Amino acid sequence: MSVFMLIFTIALFFGVAGTPLVRKVAIKSGFIAIPKADRLHKQPTALMGGLAIYTAAVSGMLIMLVVSSLAGNAFRLSEFFSIVIAASLMAAIGLWDDRRPLPPWAKLGAQIVPVVMVYLVGVQVQLGFFSYPTLNIIANFVMTIGWILYITNAVNYFDNADGTAIMTSATASAIFLLIAILNGQALVSVLAAAVLGASLGFARYNLPLPNSTIFMGDSGSLFLGFLLAVLGIKIRIPGNFNDITWMVPVIILGLPIFDTAMVFVSRTRRGISFFRGGVDHTTHRMARLGMDKLSVALAVSLITGALGLIAIFITRATKFEAYTVFVSLVGLALYVLWFIELRQPLEFRSGQEPLQPVPDQLPK
Repeated sequence: MSVFMLIFTIALFFGVAGTPLVRKVAIKSGFIAIPKADRLHKQPTALMGGLAIYTAAVSGMLIMLVVSSLAGNAFRLSEFFSIVIAASLMAAIGLWDDRRPLPPWAKLGAQIVPVVMVYLVGVQVQLGFFSYPTLNIIANFVMTIGWILYITNAVNYFDNADGTAIMTSATASAIFLLIAILNGQALVSVLAAAVLGASLGFARYNLPLPNSTIFMGDSGSLFLGFLLAVLGIKIRIPGNFNDITWMVPVIILGLPIFDTAMVFVSRTRRGISFFRGGVDHTTHRMARLGMDKLSVALAVSLITGALGLIAIFITRATKFEAYTVFVSLVGLALYVLWFIELRQPLEFRSGQEPLQPVPDQLPK
């Protein structure tokens, strides 16, 4: 426990102390998010927060090397380093996209490289649906690639309002950390503690208090989404069955999963490209109900926390209890989707041309 607390503390410290420094570098180098019609922020904002999150999280993870003897080398260092290198590559892809936006196909294609990298070292979905081993290998490979790509980009898409993605990452990683510690999983605990510390350190500047002073950009959201996806695969619940425990990460990350699916359905109905920016996400719809930006960020965290508690219940539930709860959650999600799409139709709004700021609007 003391090792994981140390990792968390180091990541938190680097997040708090490093983010202002990264913000200054972002402003000097021109990494600025300019307001657009398809975004809610109204002021030009520094856009290199992902570098601060990355530095904080990796610093916390590398502390593990210093104290690995205390943990008894409970996990394979080759797997750990592969995950860190793959996450670094994912962050680099996001940083490039922040600077020079990539076409969707190129961005997604580049993401396959770090995903395959971690698959080859053992980060794999392991559900035996078929009697033939070859079919199971193929199915598990497809599900692994699909899960990591979906969650990575779902967190990326969920980064559409101040503080929402970072609070989701912080809360979800806290739930993963708790489950991992309770079940003696060292690798998951190390990764989750680092993500939690880095997220909370960065949240100090990303929350709307009253306005966010720095955005994480794709470099931060892809990095966090990738690690959360890996945590979802690596989490294990000894004593329970795979046909139950697969629900745990799905429920914990249920909010970004729902948001991405909802936007896809909504834009498909309207004949609008899924890859265009827009103000039709869950967070935007919450804001239209009268919630201010801080309330939306906190509500997102509360919802993720509630889903996390349900996921913890699933880890100890019988098969009947687990599927009853899961089906109920799916039913609730479908009802919400129906309600906001049909009962409260949204006029889609998107813009391609940035709003040009006047010089005194630029961050100081």
